[in-house]
Amino acid sequence: MSHCHNHSLNQVDPEIFSLIGKEEERQSNHLELIASENIASLAVREAMQSVLTDKYAEGYPGKRYYGGCKIADEVENLAIARLKKLYGSEHANVQPHSGSQANMAVYFSFVNPGDKVLAMDLSHGGHLTHGSRVNFSGKFYDIIPYGVDPKTEMIDYDLLESLANEHKPRMIVSGGSAYSRKIDFERIQSIAKRINAIHWCDMAHYSGLIAAKEYPNPVPFADVVTSTTHKSIRGPRGGMILCKEEFAKKIDKQIFPGIQGGPLMHVIAAKAVCFHEASQESFKSYQIQVKKNASALSKVLNDGGVRIVSGGTDSHLFLADMKSIGFTGHQAQELLDSVQMTTNKNTIPFDTEKPTITSGIRIGSPALTTRGMKEVEMEIIGNWMLSLFKDPESTDLKRRIIREINDLCEKFPLPSLLLS
Repeated sequence: MSHCHNHSLNQVDPEIFSLIGKEEERQSNHLELIASENIASLAVREAMQSVLTDKYAEGYPGKRYYGGCKIADEVENLAIARLKKLYGSEHANVQPHSGSQANMAVYFSFVNPGDKVLAMDLSHGGHLTHGSRVNFSGKFYDIIPYGVDPKTEMIDYDLLESLANEHKPRMIVSGGSAYSRKIDFERIQSIAKRINAIHWCDMAHYSGLIAAKEYPNPVPFADVVTSTTHKSIRGPRGGMILCKEEFAKKIDKQIFPGIQGGPLMHVIAAKAVCFHEASQESFKSYQIQVKKNASALSKVLNDGGVRIVSGGTDSHLFLADMKSIGFTGHQAQELLDSVQMTTNKNTIPFDTEKPTITSGIRIGSPALTTRGMKEVEMEIIGNWMLSLFKDPESTDLKRRIIREINDLCEKFPLPSLLLS
């Protein structure tokens, strides 16, 4: 055994240790408003740093390629059972390393390169893997985009239906990464069934809300459902797939050996912990608060003259149209960054700006809600934003806001490993 095998990170690699400490500090004194970020529990993080990271478990429980997998099988079976129960699914695969890997397996299972796929337009709230030209999905498949109605800024289901009837795609994709409203999965399913297409839902953004029954569940309707495990559901970074029993073999084969080798057993253990946490009563009240907080914050901004895309939100996130008060999304993101508020610039439907500039910012409530903040804090945060947008040049104002943000963050500390 090498001489430093039992030493702590601080002794072995002070550089990385110090960078992790700095990131922990950034997370503790910045307001995390990125909709796809959250704060995993200590239990989830403990599972991730366990000895399971050392185990190779290629294959599936009971059908591994290596010996010594008896306990790995138990871990994975537990994760699968919990996940199926959480969403009422017939089959589950917990091996995808990421949401994009899960999505790739779905494409490889149901469509051939060049096939037509109907998916939500990225600039209307879709996702990179739903057919962006710079992504494998846009390179391999003939993507037909659907989007939102210009007036309501909500999904235009009539347009979706007529595009489906006209193009007869092999697959229809539902779900998005910047769409704040409820999605009618049942209607999309009936459109898909009529043209004999597969309906795949990517619920990555909504998975926590759905687990708590605070957002429509696509599982009874879609043929296959994918998700990340690290957004609103608050688990480790990774992916998962749920599907009907008839597609189980097909999907499993595409994950392994199709696109992945050995699964990350330490992450699968952490996923199991996350699914356990998501089945608790306290998680339901957390998700109810997530929605209340997103609504409260969007209302403050809206009352202050910032136009909210579609007029509000049914979920954990919303888009603010910064052009409505004379900023680009890029300028707004930088401005908020300068006072320790983290958001991301985001295209809004029918955006006239480049994706590197954008007209909007995307704002989400999961991480701040995890820290224990409620509507009162959302109002304070919204008012900081408004005063900053009114007077973006004032260094005094910025100093005051930073001071107040540091105070607020101290009241709502992160669940911490390093700083304890």
